[in-house]
Amino acid sequence: MAGIPSRHRSVVLLAGVIVLQVVLLAVQIKRDSQGRLLRVWTVGAVSPFQRAGARGIGNIRGTWSHYFALQNTSRENEELKRENDALKLQVNQLHSKAAESDRLAALLNFRQSQREVPMVAARVIGTSADTASQTIYLDHGERDGIRRNMGVITPDGVVGKVIESYRDTAQVLLLTDKDSGVGAMLADSRIQSPVGGTGEPLLAMKYIPTDDTVNVGEHVVTSGMDRIFPRDLPVGTVTEIKTGRPFQQVRVRPAANLARLEEVIVLLTLRPLETKKEPVAKAADAEEKQVSGPAAAAEKP
Repeated sequence: MAGIPSRHRSVVLLAGVIVLQVVLLAVQIKRDSQGRLLRVWTVGAVSPFQRAGARGIGNIRGTWSHYFALQNTSRENEELKRENDALKLQVNQLHSKAAESDRLAALLNFRQSQREVPMVAARVIGTSADTASQTIYLDHGERDGIRRNMGVITPDGVVGKVIESYRDTAQVLLLTDKDSGVGAMLADSRIQSPVGGTGEPLLAMKYIPTDDTVNVGEHVVTSGMDRIFPRDLPVGTVTEIKTGRPFQQVRVRPAANLARLEEVIVLLTLRPLETKKEPVAKAADAEEKQVSGPAAAAEKP
């Protein structure tokens, strides 16, 4: 009271008495028989803060729980992703094994159909690092009877020839190499002409005169004149013909998939391989013998 002027002390004292009386009345008076007025005022003043605090705490709890839930979800997603990647790898491995089984089955069937022809099945273990040379390396060599200039094929067709043979490996020059070539002929017209590599996926059939007829889609087979491959092995199919003087420009697509070689066959002989047409020819010879047999018997006295 020392800081209040004397003329105002009575006014301040009166105001304090009035406030005290109001407080005492609030303590005594009940509002609608539900509680004291002071309590109502207090609750009304505190309720907004309580609601705001409860809402904030609820938000914090929700955010906290969502954070851990998101962490768990992220962890589960990572585990599912790893499992998915592992399953994809297994599927790819199964596809690769199935494709390998098909290739090996084709090699086995070819080998069984040519039991009398000496040959060696080999796996491709490498390719040439020189872009100017198209060669592959095999996991068999001199120890398996492989020598230089032996023909290399697949059940689909000609691959190339052996240019170097070592104790356990051999180097093969592919048919698409610029320095490679094979004696060939057109399967239908039997026109003979060498086929050589161009360094590109397509081969070139050389020295066919402009007057000779060549059709797109005609098959090209080995002629046996190079003394490396037997006759009538598939070389490729004519895909493009350009007229020229004095020779036509004939492009041939290789019968064997030279870009995806994994297993090949090395021929250890030049003996001609049997073709699928031979059984038909044998059957025709047998029928001819059956027909000529009775006629010959009737001619005998």
